[in-house]
Amino acid sequence: MTDLTNWTPRPLPAREPIEGRYVRLEPLDAAMHGDGLYEASSVADAGDRFRFLFENPAEDREAFAAWLEKAEASKDPLFFAVIDKASGKVAGRQTLMRIDPAFGVIEIGNIYWGPLISRKPAATEAQFLFMKYAFELGYRRYEWKCNNANEPSKRAAERFGFTFEGIFRQHMVQKGKNRDTAWYSVIDSEWPALKAAYQAWLSPDNFDANGMQIKRLEEFRAP
Repeated sequence: MTDLTNWTPRPLPAREPIEGRYVRLEPLDAAMHGDGLYEASSVADAGDRFRFLFENPAEDREAFAAWLEKAEASKDPLFFAVIDKASGKVAGRQTLMRIDPAFGVIEIGNIYWGPLISRKPAATEAQFLFMKYAFELGYRRYEWKCNNANEPSKRAAERFGFTFEGIFRQHMVQKGKNRDTAWYSVIDSEWPALKAAYQAWLSPDNFDANGMQIKRLEEFRAP
């Protein structure tokens, strides 16, 4: 059993960029990221992409500005813009949230990955960078939660190496409907092996000339 006699609260995450190979995570700035994030969020299939988020796609730029102002000011959730380094464009956003420094627990949430990066190495790296940052700050537990009806999110959690922990029934009301919430986590003892798997998967050597993966992320993870 781990001895936590000398446990101390962890630092709060800072509003500072997090650099990766494919993406850069930048603290959300309305002036810097507003137009790009609006464009990334105003795509033809936005309704489907926002289905399980708490907000709906903005009706226009003015409505988006009101949301953006609140998001920028928020400390928890702490919003980051996801920058696609290949194009330099804002490709989405994600947050660190339910931040509990006293017990070393933190969650990734409010994820919107637009068409520029969704289902691509850049999206996987965006998640990995948050996980890496959380454990380097000394957090003990990193969480992923989603609507239990959101099958793509549940598959993503499993692919990313999270452990399913159960269903919180009638956990929330979301867009006028009941939400049962599926809970997933990664804990600090699991992180070293997961880190090595992510680094191996994200390596350019793991992609062919057409950008297709050679081995799946799951294949790099320990059995």
